[in-house]
Amino acid sequence: MSGVISDVQAVADAPASSDALAHVADQDARTRRKRRTASFALDVSILAALLAASSAPTPLYPLYQDQWGLSALAVTVVFSAYALALLLALLTTGALSDHLGRRPVLAGALLMAAASMALLASADGAGSLTIARVLQGAATGAATSAAGAALLDLENPRRPGRSALANSVTPVAGMATGVLVSILLVRFAPAPTVTVYVLPAALFLAQAIAVTFSTETADPHAGALRSLRPRVSVPPPARRTLLAAGTAVGTVWALGGFYSSLGPALVRLVAPGAPQAARGMVFFTLTATAALTVWALRRRPPRATAIGGCLSVLPAAALTLSGLHGAGLPAVYGGAVLAGIAFGAVSQGALRMLLASLDERDRAATLAAYYILSYLSMSLPAVAAGAATQHYGLGTTAHAYVITAALLALAALAALTASRRGAARPQADRSH
Repeated sequence: MSGVISDVQAVADAPASSDALAHVADQDARTRRKRRTASFALDVSILAALLAASSAPTPLYPLYQDQWGLSALAVTVVFSAYALALLLALLTTGALSDHLGRRPVLAGALLMAAASMALLASADGAGSLTIARVLQGAATGAATSAAGAALLDLENPRRPGRSALANSVTPVAGMATGVLVSILLVRFAPAPTVTVYVLPAALFLAQAIAVTFSTETADPHAGALRSLRPRVSVPPPARRTLLAAGTAVGTVWALGGFYSSLGPALVRLVAPGAPQAARGMVFFTLTATAALTVWALRRRPPRATAIGGCLSVLPAAALTLSGLHGAGLPAVYGGAVLAGIAFGAVSQGALRMLLASLDERDRAATLAAYYILSYLSMSLPAVAAGAATQHYGLGTTAHAYVITAALLALAALAALTASRRGAARPQADRSH
C-alpha cells in the first residue's frame, strides 16, 4: 500500500519538478540576456569615450598655438600622430581579440588610454603632445576593433542590424560629444588643458574595471603572436564591397580630417573676429550632423545611402569655397553640415554593406581593415595640407583640398553605381 502511495506522490510531484526546472532555466536565460545587454551598453560607451577623447584636443589647438607658437603644420602633425599610431595598432592588434578574447584586449587598451590622458594633461610643447597622442592612438586602435567586434558578437536576433548601427553611429557621436564638452570646458572650467583630459582618464579607469565583469564573446585560441604581424586581412566576401565603397569612405574621412585639423584655422581665416568657441564648433557641427544622419538613415538601403552621401560632398565643397570668397562663416558652417551628412551616410552605408556577409571569425579583422582605410584617409591628406599651408597659405590649400574631395566623390559615385549594376545583373540572370 505504501508503495502505491509513493508512486502516486511521485506522479503528483513530477509536474511541480518540471515547473521548477523550467523556472530555473527561464531565470538563467533572463540573467544571460541582462548580462549581454549590459555588455553591449559597456562596449558602446567604450567606443564613444575613446572617440570623444580623440576629438577633445581640437578646440584646444588654438590655445596651444597661442601658448607655444605652433604652426599649422605642427598642428596637423600632432593630429596625424594619433591617426598613424591608431593605424599601426589596427595593423598589428586588429585580430588580437579573436585570439586572446575581447575583455583582456579592451582592459589593457583602456589602461593605455588613461595613461595617454595623463601625458596630454602634463604636455608642455609639441613634442610631448605628439608622444601623448601616439600613445592615445595606439590605445584607441587596439580597442576599436575589439569593441566593434564585441558589438557584432552581441547582435540580438530580435533586433537585426543594431550592432552595425552602433558601430556606425557611436564613433561620430563620440567625436561630437568630445568636441562639445571640450569647448564648454575651455570656456568655463579652470585649467582647460588639464581638465579636458582628467575626466576621460577617470572614465577609462572605470571602464577597464567594468570590462573584467562583462560577458566574453570571443572563443580564445592559439595564434596571438602570429596575429601581431602587420597585415590587412579582408575575407573574399567583403573585398568587392570594400573596393566599391573604398573611394567614398576615403573621401568623407579625408573631409573629416580637414575639418578636424584645419577647421579652426579656416574659421579664423574667414572670420578673424569670431569667438574662439566658433573655431572648435565647426568640427562639432560636422560630427553631430554625421551622427544624426547615421540614425536617420538606419533603415534605408545601404548602397543608396552611400551614393546619396557622395552626392552631398559636391554642395559641401561649393559652400566651403564660397565661404572663402565672401560668403563668410555661415557658408563654412553650411559646408560642414553637408560634409557631416556625407560622412554619416557614406560611413553607415559602407559599413553595413561590408558587414552584411561576414562570418563570425572575420569580424575583428574586417573592422580593422575598414578603420585602417578610414584613418589613413583622415591623416595623410591632413598632413599634406598642413605642409602645403606653409608654402601656399591656408586659402590656396583649402581650395585644392576641397576640389580634390569633390572629384573623388564623383569617382566614388561612379564606382558605387557600377557596383549596384553589377549586383543587379546576377539577380536578373537568376530570375530568367
